Amino acid sequence: MDESRIPVLVGCGQFTQREPDPRAALAPLDLMETVARLAADDSGAGASLLASLDTLAVIRLFADTSPRFASPFGRQANPPKSLAGRLGAHNASRLIYTHPGGNMPQYCVNRLCEAVTRGEVGAALVVGAETLATQKAAQRASVTLDWADDPGGVPQAWGVATRGWSDTEERHGARAAIYTYPMIENAIRGHLGRSVAEHQAEMGRLLARFAAVAAANPLADRRAGYSAEQIAQVRPDNPLIAFPYTRLMSANAYIDQGAALIVTSVAMARRLGIAREKWVFLQGCADAHDHWFISDRRDYHSSPAMNRVFAETFKMAGATLADIAAIDLYSCFASAVEIACRELGLAPDDPRGLTLTGGLPYFGGPGNNYVSHSIAAMMERVRATPGTRGLVTANGNYVTKHSAGIYSTEPPAQPFAPVDPASYQAELDRVPHPRFADLAEGAARVETYTVTHDRQGPSGAIVIGRLADDSRFIANTPVDAGLLAAMQTEDFLGRQGQVRNDGQRNVFTPN
Repeated sequence: MDESRIPVLVGCGQFTQREPDPRAALAPLDLMETVARLAADDSGAGASLLASLDTLAVIRLFADTSPRFASPFGRQANPPKSLAGRLGAHNASRLIYTHPGGNMPQYCVNRLCEAVTRGEVGAALVVGAETLATQKAAQRASVTLDWADDPGGVPQAWGVATRGWSDTEERHGARAAIYTYPMIENAIRGHLGRSVAEHQAEMGRLLARFAAVAAANPLADRRAGYSAEQIAQVRPDNPLIAFPYTRLMSANAYIDQGAALIVTSVAMARRLGIAREKWVFLQGCADAHDHWFISDRRDYHSSPAMNRVFAETFKMAGATLADIAAIDLYSCFASAVEIACRELGLAPDDPRGLTLTGGLPYFGGPGNNYVSHSIAAMMERVRATPGTRGLVTANGNYVTKHSAGIYSTEPPAQPFAPVDPASYQAELDRVPHPRFADLAEGAARVETYTVTHDRQGPSGAIVIGRLADDSRFIANTPVDAGLLAAMQTEDFLGRQGQVRNDGQRNVFTPN
């Protein structure tokens, strides 16, 4: 085969910053540069590899993703161009800044490997970094930083620009991960037939296995090795964020972490003298999405798109789950892990483990870039055990966008050629789902729900319900302290009640 058309990953780099003084800490572009150089050094080719880059893909910063994380210290207007200048990648003509999504690192690796097979890419960098811990520390200390950078130009955009929530969902407060994933979680509990207490304890046991991995990972942010009880029990230092999730069950975004990956052709790797033991191949991959808005999902305990992505990935790699030696599942919240296990047919206590890093609540949740870390960790794992295979899964929005990759030091048995995702996305778009009622009125029942919290405690509730004709709606409840308390101790799944609307917003009142 033409080795200029065979893709291979040759370098990876990660860094967790723990500088307490925000004035001395690395800014986002500084951290990106640091991990990019670590990845180049990891390959053994160093500066010569950076100078050979023709493509830079920067994973979108959280500051450009959500108003909640917006930086007061200036915007990086064209991060890939800024970074190319810092790295001496003067021949880089393809500069990419992705749309949001935790799936985007794997998505970019998939697309870049395809581009290598077409002769469009010889060497490409995928990089991302977040410094929200430093940003928060500076704001608390009233320190002003200057992170602004505008080298001119407009980068290419990869991914999907469409926001992850509908106007109706936004009117009812269901536009953030911390509110949507808890609703998914409660639906999973109902599907499994568990009580509130039983499921809380089971989530603690699941996530304690992640925390144990993080405790042994020097790059992890939370390394206390929390027990199941510490994770699950509500305490002043572990409050509910949104029922049923406590602080220690939630992705930790306020960290400083960066990671970078370098993809080349085999021909480029040989030309740069990159040792064979550094090579890692993507044997299989796939991408797809479920119905875009949570209001339109078939149900809240499964993912048809995730199932199809896994099937296509294993088919391309010519492998089964039994052939996989190492696994890193996307783990922003327990519900994402539980659905992935369901769709893989994987036991939550599988002896191979479900994470290499420790997961987003304990390793860290660096915005859209976590999966760059899991791919880097997987590269290191398969290099250490040549010939084995490892599975990385990725998830964007609210169990919406899915990507997966199988990695090995061995090249794929067949030329790298993923099935066009459009061919099976059309089938997924036709998955039946309940009719959605924008404004709802009449007798109704709860399909799933969450109770939202602020620093003072319960602040409201979001309900997804069904009307008598089985159409679905989204609503809030009255803000009543007794009701909100009961919704966190009693099982409100299936609870009957009445829904009314004021022309803009639905309000569900349980019987």
